[in-house]
Amino acid sequence: MFEGQPQAELDALMKSNQEFKTLYQRHKELDKQVLDAELGVLAVDDLTLSKMKREKLAAKDRLVSMYDNGRH
Repeated sequence: MFEGQPQAELDALMKSNQEFKTLYQRHKELDKQVLDAELGVLAVDDLTLSKMKREKLAAKDRLVSMYDNGRH
């Protein structure tokens, strides 16, 4: 999600901002679940998959906003 961003910046933000850290971990968890569902490894119905994708996108949007605000 933050490819190309310095890992040190992400680590510093996660250490200083618990909300960012929690949301970052949740996004990673959702990313894996969505991928597993799309590959057929995780059995979920279409509605659940759609909800997971929406939650993942909302988390990403919030993380990007927090990251941008944390850098300024």
